[in-house]
Amino acid sequence: MLTLKGLPHGMRPSIGALAERLRIQHHSAVELVNRLAQGGYVERGRAGEDRRAVLLSLTRKGEKILQQLSIAHRSELRVQGPALIAALRRTIQRSRNRKGSAWPAGSKA
Repeated sequence: MLTLKGLPHGMRPSIGALAERLRIQHHSAVELVNRLAQGGYVERGRAGEDRRAVLLSLTRKGEKILQQLSIAHRSELRVQGPALIAALRRTIQRSRNRKGSAWPAGSKA
């Protein structure tokens, strides 16, 4: 749903576009869209100029659940963010120690 909501301006909200953005096979994107449609989160519609093209849109239910998830994820990132940053810094430091510095001198990761 977030991928659909976040498509760049001008990119048609098709199953092909979702598959490309999610880096999955077209048939896998079809299955995901089928499940979202069954749950009432997305709708399929026809393009005005090309009636063969199927375009996707979030329903009100889809918009609402996406907003709720965004709020929950933002709260979780606020709590877990410092630990995540610390873990990433440790990982980068270990990588530097094993391979030599992967970053230019004086830069901070």
